[in-house]
Amino acid sequence: MEDIEDLLVGSEGGAPPGFRLPVMAVGVKPKRKTPQVQDRSSIPSRKIPGTQTIYIKTFGCSHNQSDSEYMAGQLSAFGYTLSDNPEEADLWLINTCTVKSPSQSAMDTLISKCKSAKKPLVVAGCVPQGSRDLKELEGVSIVGVQQIDRVVEVVEETLKGHEVRLLTRKTLPALDLPKVRKNKFIEILPINVGCLGACTYCKTKHARGHLGSYTVDSLVDRIRTVITDGVKEIWLSSEDTGAYGRDIGVNLPILLNAIVAELPPDRSTMLRIGMTNPPFILEHLKDIAKILCHPCVYSFLHVPVQSGSDSVLSAMNREYNVGEFRTVVNTLSQLVPGMQIATDIICGFPGETDEDFAQTVSLINEYKFPQVHISQFYPRPGTPAARMKKVPSNVVKKRSRELTSVFESFSPYQGMEGQVEKIWITEIATDGVHLVGHTKGYVQVLVAAPESMLGISTDVKITSVGRWSVFADVIQTPDQTKEDTKSIRNKSIPNKCLPSSDLEETCSCAMQSCEKQDTLCKSAIQLDNTWLEDHNRRNVIGWLLRRRKVHGAEKMKGHLLESKEKQQTEGRSVGNLGFTDWALLGGMLISSLTIVALLLLLGFRTLSSK
Repeated sequence: MEDIEDLLVGSEGGAPPGFRLPVMAVGVKPKRKTPQVQDRSSIPSRKIPGTQTIYIKTFGCSHNQSDSEYMAGQLSAFGYTLSDNPEEADLWLINTCTVKSPSQSAMDTLISKCKSAKKPLVVAGCVPQGSRDLKELEGVSIVGVQQIDRVVEVVEETLKGHEVRLLTRKTLPALDLPKVRKNKFIEILPINVGCLGACTYCKTKHARGHLGSYTVDSLVDRIRTVITDGVKEIWLSSEDTGAYGRDIGVNLPILLNAIVAELPPDRSTMLRIGMTNPPFILEHLKDIAKILCHPCVYSFLHVPVQSGSDSVLSAMNREYNVGEFRTVVNTLSQLVPGMQIATDIICGFPGETDEDFAQTVSLINEYKFPQVHISQFYPRPGTPAARMKKVPSNVVKKRSRELTSVFESFSPYQGMEGQVEKIWITEIATDGVHLVGHTKGYVQVLVAAPESMLGISTDVKITSVGRWSVFADVIQTPDQTKEDTKSIRNKSIPNKCLPSSDLEETCSCAMQSCEKQDTLCKSAIQLDNTWLEDHNRRNVIGWLLRRRKVHGAEKMKGHLLESKEKQQTEGRSVGNLGFTDWALLGGMLISSLTIVALLLLLGFRTLSSK
């Protein structure tokens, strides 16, 4: 079938990014009508356009995820409802990945399910862009990787029962399109599409094409916008970050310095630099290292090596050798404190010998990378490697298992236990109990904390280390404690008795009148049942005791210390007051009231005698 660009009516060069053509200007291919009576369940929805429900499924890399978020944003802005439930959706939108055979097989399975459910279907991403004539794509609408700004048109026409195809590459989609982020705290920002390489195994080049970079100004404008939106992590994404700008006369360090200048100085928003291949970063190593040392940039980089053998790298047409990869790793590790590097390995590439594989194992053993993405070689149709003599599948699997075993024997985070680290919390862990944060070196940290801490940075103490992540306890800073205190007060104290935000004034207010005393003093004490550390609790009560010179202050302080030891022995939280605490405080309040009453009575008698 022809591309829709070849069928446009009276539209030279097509429409600009984000511009919706009138329906009459969109070339479509109506479904063939058959004389048989059609099953009503297969009739496309006749609802008002923009009111249906859309299910979106994404496969592949972070760039694909960003594309899905842009498509979701446009559909949502037009009025469509987004759903995670495919059963209740009126149309399915599948964003595909062509890197490996398993991801494409998963796409095939999902397409079959959609057709069986008789749901209208739109397929987007690298698979239709790189293999438009696949049998699985017959009869479904498709949208190319550089046509995501026209997804609304495709969905509209598909819901009417038409088959639409948008594949021709034009200008890059605009960065200011509406966007619905999967995680509201994380912005995935594509800085370029395509690459300058020609790896013999890569199918993505067929889909994403040659390098196309966004301008520095457009990217900086987007950075300003997302920071205003409250984003706390910005991921720069592309097929090869290191190649950025070579098509428009700039380079990656120029872009990174411009972006870093926009990041908040309080380190509330962090930058993560995306995957880069060795060839295009070699000449900028010192500049990149300097940027990675910036307080607002994660000291982390993904640099795929793919093999530890020069002969295999040559067959892959990777355009670098193992020595150059070592230069990248060694230089960054020396110049950037706490630098963490992740890499990729392909096991069983055509022509890989036992000696080649042994060199790969040796390389991984030497550096003990904290993250290694290990995959078996999958021949992708239309690539040069697919025509090369393959390594037997049983050998490929054996090598993959062996390298995985070597990698999993490492303990990359050993020695971190007991350390205090600053982390940025952005996600909820899959266990539903922990929150996920990352250190400056992008080490994954799991903390048991309330969801209210999502989107903030905090200091933590590492309590234990695992193979893939570390566990930690939150260490509250004075500023955080004050904010928590304010929140708790506003939540637990009635409006008519709201005290000043100052903790001292709160306790002073609590001693002023009998009517307010019960409410406010109890509210002040309730602070102890929340996030306050034990020493903060002692400061509150200690100040109260000193202020009113209540008898037994020293005894009360002694009891708090004794209570703390007892609670630790019993395994209870130090942040909670026990029954005895409440009883003593109640006794203190009664004593003070008695003293006040006696003073008033004495004064009354004195006046009467006069």
